[in-house]
Amino acid sequence: MTRSALPGSQFPSVNLWKILPLAMLVCATFVLPAFAQEKDKLWRTLSVSGRGVEAIPTTLAQVSLGVEIQGKTAQEVQQEAARRSSAVVAFLKSKNVEKLQTTGIRLNPVYSYTNNVQQITGYAANNTVSFRIPTEQAGTLLDDAVKAGATQINGISFVANDEAIAAAQKQALKEATQDARQQADAVFSALGFKSKEIVSIQVNNATAPPPPMFLRAEAAKSADASTPVIGGEQQVEASVTLQISY
Repeated sequence: MTRSALPGSQFPSVNLWKILPLAMLVCATFVLPAFAQEKDKLWRTLSVSGRGVEAIPTTLAQVSLGVEIQGKTAQEVQQEAARRSSAVVAFLKSKNVEKLQTTGIRLNPVYSYTNNVQQITGYAANNTVSFRIPTEQAGTLLDDAVKAGATQINGISFVANDEAIAAAQKQALKEATQDARQQADAVFSALGFKSKEIVSIQVNNATAPPPPMFLRAEAAKSADASTPVIGGEQQVEASVTLQISY
């Protein structure tokens, strides 16, 4: 059977059927190696995560203290708690403490049980505030806050200032990056591979974990000696993940 030429074509049909398989072969020759190279580049990568930790001295005391009042009626209890709390807040403002804020206001009934019968015997009001103060000033300030009307020291923790934390975060990120690169170099050396380029970088936030709170106790009604307050160190952590081709 003789194939006829396509309408309008200047070439014989026999030449077209000979050229078409050759063109497809040439196309496959170029496409397949390129695809293989892309697949090889995509899959031949190593992912490593590095960690950096920077310890910095704490210079600030984060303090939580409060006023708790108990009485017969809710009104008298709340009024007395408000009066004492105002005096404490005024004292703290006079000392120029940082980040002073109210952290809790509570008014609750106080119950007693007689022959399995619950009765309200009074009310308890509790107002709490938090603030920051240089660590070396914390002991004397706590004693004076008690004199001003505070009845509870709910907790104290120690933190570095914001500038020191920001600098430590940058340093921790550098350490994490170096750690990740050293791990990758060790793996490539053991396997006899050579690293080519970093194809992706994932930076996990460099953070300073919340400092633990210490000391919960009723404030002493009188104290001749200043309360000792000693700070410590705070750690800033960071991690970086690198994906490296080889």
